[in-house]
Amino acid sequence: MILRRSFVLVVAVLFAGSIRAAEPPVCDLRITLLSTNLAGNPGMSGMGEGGFAALVQVGEQQWLFDTGHRAETVLNNAAELDLPLDEVTDVVVSHNHIDHTGGLITLREAWREQNSSALSRVYVGRGALWSRLADVGETEWNEFVAISEAFARSGGEIVEHDAPVELSPGVWLTGPIKRIHDEQSPMRSGHVLWPGGIRRRDDVPEDMAMVFDTTDGLVVLAGCGHAGLINTLEKARDAVRPGAKVHAVIGGLHLASMSDEKLDWTGEKLSEFGLEHLHGAHCTGIAPVYHLREVVGLPRESAHVGAVGSTFELGTGITPLWIAR
Repeated sequence: MILRRSFVLVVAVLFAGSIRAAEPPVCDLRITLLSTNLAGNPGMSGMGEGGFAALVQVGEQQWLFDTGHRAETVLNNAAELDLPLDEVTDVVVSHNHIDHTGGLITLREAWREQNSSALSRVYVGRGALWSRLADVGETEWNEFVAISEAFARSGGEIVEHDAPVELSPGVWLTGPIKRIHDEQSPMRSGHVLWPGGIRRRDDVPEDMAMVFDTTDGLVVLAGCGHAGLINTLEKARDAVRPGAKVHAVIGGLHLASMSDEKLDWTGEKLSEFGLEHLHGAHCTGIAPVYHLREVVGLPRESAHVGAVGSTFELGTGITPLWIAR
């Protein structure tokens, strides 16, 4: 049986046609990985897992991007890294999968007694709360539905976007991304139930990324990249600053199973974007990071596998920690 939705949902239909600043507004950006497969320094930076989360800091503003897989991974890792989340009010969820949403309720419950607004607003792409169904039967596969209902009971709010939106000067969400290039296959099993009862193979239609319009070019943070890395970058550039250089790409890029031929094509496209830093985590895979480093021609210090506690900082680049050097 399909679960009934009882969560609070705010639908925001916002377009990228708003007035943009004459100069890129973000000059102070730091992204710290809080959940990914590798742990960065022995005994010093938490635990690795098959999930993803990152803390985004732009000046005095903060966002949590995805929440990891296991309930307490991000909570524990943030504590070990001395990154309290009690002043973070907004969470971006890149897509519905449990390895990106599993920590949300634990984090909300951990911090709301200190600050009722802590982690109280979640941004999702349109489709994140649609039913996912098994190939046979009507069992609900979208675990984020139940998570969202529990989140609503805690006083949290879900805000859904179906187009690019600027959250703060120079800080954008792409909204759902069109699949112009054939980069990623649909999920191996399961269907998504579109409005009107249309049942399609699940290609994670809500997948979205964060984009930062910085003084060095665009910085793109992805959770899993189900829409395809190049599709994501093209959407980011079209929405935020057409023709801009892509300074850095960070996060899960879903390249672990990609063929060498497709990786070569991806690397050539990244070169056209002017990519200068690649910090591939979670589902990117280890070999694809180094493959792309060779194709794009990036120096060793500019392309690393992401680890818990590793950072990207504007003006400094990637601090990969010991495990990924």
